[in-house]
Amino acid sequence: MVLDRFRLDDRVAVITGAGRGLGAAMARAFAEAGADVVISSRTESELREVASDVESHGRRAAVVPADLSDTDQLPRLIEAAVDDFGRLDIVVNNVGGTYPMPVMQTTEDFLEEAFHFNVTTAFELSRLAVPRMLEGHGGAILNISSAMGRLVERGFLAYGTAKAALAHMTRLMARDLAPRIRVNGLAVGSVATSALEIVMTNEDLKRELEEKTPLRRLGQPEDVAAAALWLVSDAGSFITGKIIDVDGGIESPNLDLKLPDV
Repeated sequence: MVLDRFRLDDRVAVITGAGRGLGAAMARAFAEAGADVVISSRTESELREVASDVESHGRRAAVVPADLSDTDQLPRLIEAAVDDFGRLDIVVNNVGGTYPMPVMQTTEDFLEEAFHFNVTTAFELSRLAVPRMLEGHGGAILNISSAMGRLVERGFLAYGTAKAALAHMTRLMARDLAPRIRVNGLAVGSVATSALEIVMTNEDLKRELEEKTPLRRLGQPEDVAAAALWLVSDAGSFITGKIIDVDGGIESPNLDLKLPDV
């Protein structure tokens, strides 16, 4: 049965930024498909709530509260997978993000922080995970990038450049780790999560986003979770080094920050 290829029975996934939003949705989806999960973010109470949902599907969740911008914390996630569940099959590098900033206000430190949080953390967690994955049958790494990694709009220099780097790192890493480990990415558009809280509470901004999106709606976290499940499961076993757009069909930015000319 083709649907069986989407199952993750008895596999173990590490998911960063899993306290809410996309990470939480992916943790729930993977558990529903049969996986145990290691989930991490800053806020333990949010992680506990996600863990409860995971357990409602009959699966197990290891909760690792951590500031994942500190790469010294990353080995704890790998250790939790191996110590609690005995294996590691999937890594989802979901944590990331950088708020908009006009170019002339973007400092060197701000740009480097954007790279560190969006690229370096994903690289380092993946590098730590590979030896454990190779102890088994290999595995899958999924990097969560953004539509702004390929689109152009004022205010997104640091964020867009970092996400573009993450996307190309995905392609390069896939070449290095083939054939036993597949590496793919999702370039996500406007999704109704807390990251868009300002937009969600402003009807004019929300309407602008929807009207400029070909599918005329915001994405839902489950839209991203479904695509993630495809790529990390056997359903995606012939896919590596690819960035899949989950963005409602946009080919240009759907939110103008209305920054003035310099």
